[in-house]
Amino acid sequence: MVQSNQKPHLVLLSAPAHLQPVIELGKRIVTCQDVKATIIVASFVQSAPAESRMVQAALATKLFDVIHLPPADISNLVEPGDKGITSLSAAMHVVKPDFQAAILGLETLPTALVVHVFAIECLGIADELKIPKYVFVSTNAWFLATIVYTPVLDKEVEGEYADKKEPFALPGKEIPKADGILVNSWEELQPKTLASLRDGNLLAGVVKAPIFPVGPINSEGSSALKNELFDWLDKQPTDSVLYISFGSMGGLSLEQMLELAWGLEMSQQRFIWVVHPPIEKSGSGSGPKFGNIGDDVSSYLPEGFISRTRDRGVIVPQWAPQVEILSHPSCGGFFTHCGWNSAIECITNGLPMIAWPLYAEQRMNATLLTEEMGIAVRSETLPSKGIVGREETEKMVRKIFVDEGGRQMRARVKELKLSAEKAWSNGGSSYDALTKMVKHSQKKAIAIDV
Repeated sequence: MVQSNQKPHLVLLSAPAHLQPVIELGKRIVTCQDVKATIIVASFVQSAPAESRMVQAALATKLFDVIHLPPADISNLVEPGDKGITSLSAAMHVVKPDFQAAILGLETLPTALVVHVFAIECLGIADELKIPKYVFVSTNAWFLATIVYTPVLDKEVEGEYADKKEPFALPGKEIPKADGILVNSWEELQPKTLASLRDGNLLAGVVKAPIFPVGPINSEGSSALKNELFDWLDKQPTDSVLYISFGSMGGLSLEQMLELAWGLEMSQQRFIWVVHPPIEKSGSGSGPKFGNIGDDVSSYLPEGFISRTRDRGVIVPQWAPQVEILSHPSCGGFFTHCGWNSAIECITNGLPMIAWPLYAEQRMNATLLTEEMGIAVRSETLPSKGIVGREETEKMVRKIFVDEGGRQMRARVKELKLSAEKAWSNGGSSYDALTKMVKHSQKKAIAIDV
């Protein structure tokens, strides 16, 4: 039974491959509110080592307890190579008993449960514990509006949603029966969409739960990081370097990599490019990597490219400290796959973007960033559907660094950066939303007990 004077104890459940936003939310909860938090981590077998490193880093903050559940073995439940929603659902089904046991084994039982949207299968455990339940949507309000509308699309659209050519309205639908929804956006970033989620004539009539915009939720990185890459960055002019990365799962064909390289060289702009082995020799589709991690990256680039661009460009194999690069004064733009975490990191550093969506909700994010927010440029050819030529790449790069349109984008994204900072100041919109969510959970917990 929850006591009225009991200190709130929120348990946060991550989904496999979606741990970092949950950790950052936990930090916000503990540092901004008088709340105890416990993070419970679900992972795939193959992602467990990386998530274990994140767990150790989170424990080092001493802000909350972290419990890493046994990794979910779903090899007999999904097709090999499946990394989509099916795999996430299967993994949460596997870890559900361990999650329930972990909660019951806590020294202090939770007063509320917050689950990542891709871990929603475990939401019902809160009913068994008689505590309030919340969903954390770690992407934006457009995505939230889309997932609450999905059952309507299931009834209206025959075949794949992608086959529906004409635009459609988003009147809403019934989201799983959460007591509240936290979303990684903020009032000043998406005012129209958030208003529709609260409008009884639109989405609120079917969502039936309060919306708490608590963004931006993102990592701040380390300001003390130093190596040859940052020595090079320190020597570059302010806002002059383009950072290029398509995320840990994003890949390009060899044909597209060559065109991208030529476009960069033709643009004559400074860059840092995180290069992964190509996923196939030609075309733009996805498939197993035919290159190997240990290969010489020059074999994937035009002959002589590295030597010709040595004075203004840096090639980094596999991985780079993205947060720290984007926050460096010399970084002036981001060539991105439009994952929402990456977009948030860019906005909070005041950087315009070249949108290059590849999979999942990234195409929707690219539309949001270019058409509604006006802080990104994108190619006429969709990267997931065809080859973007070198001339178009050159044009996009020069637009954000040289053209007047780029200066306008830069001014707009710097306004959004200031709004993000204000949102998390004491009394800001996101700070207040989190305060309201904690108070809501306390009142809800007492009401459930009555």
